[in-house]
Amino acid sequence: MTRFFSSRHRSLVPYTPGEQPRDMAYVKLNTNESPFPPSESVISAVAEEVKKVRLYSDPTCKETTDAIAARYGVSPDMVVLSNGSDEILNFCVMAYCDEKHPLVFPNITYGFYPVFCEINGVPYEEIPLNSDFSVNVADYTAIGKNIVIANPNAPTGIALSLSDIETIVSSNPDNIVIIDEAYVDFGAESAVKLVHKYDNLIVTQTFSKSRSMAGARLGFSISSPAIASELHTIRYSTNPYNVNRMTLAAGKAAIESDGYYMENCRRIEENRAYTEKRLTEMGFTVLPSKANFLFAKSDRIEGGTLYTELKKRGVLVRHFEKPLISDYNRITVGTREEMDIFLAKTLLILEETK
Repeated sequence: MTRFFSSRHRSLVPYTPGEQPRDMAYVKLNTNESPFPPSESVISAVAEEVKKVRLYSDPTCKETTDAIAARYGVSPDMVVLSNGSDEILNFCVMAYCDEKHPLVFPNITYGFYPVFCEINGVPYEEIPLNSDFSVNVADYTAIGKNIVIANPNAPTGIALSLSDIETIVSSNPDNIVIIDEAYVDFGAESAVKLVHKYDNLIVTQTFSKSRSMAGARLGFSISSPAIASELHTIRYSTNPYNVNRMTLAAGKAAIESDGYYMENCRRIEENRAYTEKRLTEMGFTVLPSKANFLFAKSDRIEGGTLYTELKKRGVLVRHFEKPLISDYNRITVGTREEMDIFLAKTLLILEETK
């Protein structure tokens, strides 16, 4: 660390993204990417837009914003686009959290939340999950603090019901509640319909998972027009051209071919159920997931060992060192062929450890 690095950030522990190794061809089940290609209309839209790459993108993101608003039944002035949903989550922390307005979230959840707080100098509190890894709604009811909850949660995949979300939002009317719906399209119920009723709710989503655009980086928030205006203030004060031309074109085309993507989500749900059944038959404990991944452990092999042995055999899953979850691995749900390869390799490893 150089002497020039600000003392404000010297204790900062950055978020660790999933590995992207290039040493061999892997069955890649570690970063929750879609196994399905983008629609043909997305590919065509990007190819056309790249011809205009010498020009700045539209800072208002109007066409894509209008398409998202129509898809979710809200007005365009309730939508804010961002460079992946990570950016809009950071904007929310910048806009609404400070020394007097701390942020609370589960102790096992998306690892970027504490990083957002640390880099913005925001105090935060991590609330323990229940013993079954579910969120205890009572812990967030009328607590008088800003809240962010991933729903479904990551890395557990467990989802809260819409009524539970409404209990949390309605009981904290003087605080912001952010519902991070990165995985909502795989079987959970979205809280977007509640933004018309509660002016303290921000719902964020991403095109990375269900719409096969992890590499394009597109996220968005839906909230009251007043909150959206404030988030735009942060956006325009940070980078008004935060979404590039190709991504804007891809996003609009993806919304217009939404049926293709939602059908892919249903296929993921089928493969998830299939993989969960097979893992359970092998003796794994598998948490009930509404995401495009499973969180599973076996009493026959330590989580880190299974991860390492799978990697040796060309299959990548995600392992976390945090003590509460170190026995588990997070397994992205891919195609049926990919899941069969993962299951076969796992069974072989278990047999070798007898």
